[in-house]
Amino acid sequence: MRKLIVSLFCAGACLTVNAQAGSLKEIKLNEPDKTRGKSVMQALSERKSTREFSDKELSFKDLSDLLWAANGVNRPDGRRTAPSARNMQDITVYLCTKEGSYRYNAKEHLLEPVSEGDVRPIGTASVCLILVADDSKEYNMIDAGIVSQNISIFCAGVDLATVPRGQMDKNKISEALKLTAPQTPVLNHPVGYFK
Repeated sequence: MRKLIVSLFCAGACLTVNAQAGSLKEIKLNEPDKTRGKSVMQALSERKSTREFSDKELSFKDLSDLLWAANGVNRPDGRRTAPSARNMQDITVYLCTKEGSYRYNAKEHLLEPVSEGDVRPIGTASVCLILVADDSKEYNMIDAGIVSQNISIFCAGVDLATVPRGQMDKNKISEALKLTAPQTPVLNHPVGYFK
């Protein structure tokens, strides 16, 4: 009987460890490297939409800098790299990977786990950024476009491949990202290395 109890305890402990190892964790991102990349004019000249991606995973440095460039905090007063109509800051960036989805916390420059599972609209890119409007205000489409342009220019400046897309299963994405009305997925950006 004692052996049975010990065996059950060990099995339970193993299951608990495996469940914890499989769950997503908060990820503190690197400080952005603000000296890297091409000139703005060269990045604008080389910006293009790419729909084919390498299988190579995005480096942590590239991921950290990408998220900061998209809509990170660039001033002590909390203002962002992307301008926002009336400073509403109504766009939240989510990151979708093979393993799961995260919310980008721009203030702390970290990724907060949201859900496990792959919901990338284009599964061939290393990651996909989902731009979510936090409310239904009239300016959120403009603000999403500005964040999208930041992503495109950053990618062109550091030789990453991306394409801004409106097509996605919004219901599936909303469920995976645990969005509540009026939050709405507006655009998505698969990002990876060129094939």
